Amino acid sequence: MTSQTITADDSGTWKLGDLPVHRLGFGAMRLTGSAAFHLGTPSDRARSIAVLRRAVELGVNHIDTAAFYFSALRSANELINTALAPYPDDLVIVTKVGPCRDYSGEWATSARPDQLRGHVEENLRQLGRDHLDVVNLRRMRQDSIAEHFGALAELREAGLIRHLGVSDVEVRHLDEALAIAPVVCVQNRWALDAADPATDELVRVCGERGIAFVPFFAVAGDAGAHGATRNHDDAVLDVARAHDATPAQIRLAWTLHQGPHVLAIPGTGNPDHLAENVAAGAVRLSADELTRLDALHHATG
Repeated sequence: MTSQTITADDSGTWKLGDLPVHRLGFGAMRLTGSAAFHLGTPSDRARSIAVLRRAVELGVNHIDTAAFYFSALRSANELINTALAPYPDDLVIVTKVGPCRDYSGEWATSARPDQLRGHVEENLRQLGRDHLDVVNLRRMRQDSIAEHFGALAELREAGLIRHLGVSDVEVRHLDEALAIAPVVCVQNRWALDAADPATDELVRVCGERGIAFVPFFAVAGDAGAHGATRNHDDAVLDVARAHDATPAQIRLAWTLHQGPHVLAIPGTGNPDHLAENVAAGAVRLSADELTRLDALHHATG
């Protein structure tokens, strides 16, 4: 399929609270290097900035990032600030807090509730904002998220945060959060070939409650933070050939077909891959193709 004239508008629109976004967004994790965090070699700064500017030109108005997205030489938030500030009025920047990396890049102890304000303020500083559009609390194995989410709800009341989300949670954690403050999005690892019954249920519950579900590693699959998977089932390859598309585009198309509340935030530092990812929002799968891909998804659960 051609990606020359396709923009993120073709993926449709959803609202994160009162903020409309195209369902095909952009994840900033891969801007900083050949793999996430410290796992690869640092990216070319000029190319990463160009990718961000091109994403906005292609209609992307939902960027997912975090202060802990950095490599030895690059910071995703700094790149976003440099490339896009002053920010377009319709651009929604979503960040996350909870995990922490020290200045050497090693993972440190995750934040206590009383430390979350510092995480929020660091994102504000790096992005050059006076408030954050959406902040996701990333659960770090704790059984209850009430105290952490409550701390973010206080920052929302103070005006530092507009909307809240949660990440790496089960339905019970979402219920905990909703008892404290509104939740506009949920981020969990989820992909065509990475089914989990609990997350499948969470996707359904989010749809019933009008909450966006935003999976991460939808393209990466089993490769995770290292980049896009190269393991493709025959069903994916067959559907890709039928649409003259790449397997990655079919993975993204399947994701978007799971409900109008399901968004996608594929990340890349490659301008060609960016255009391909955005074009995936225009792929329309047939009922038979969806049945075959759904069967593959459930077989991996």
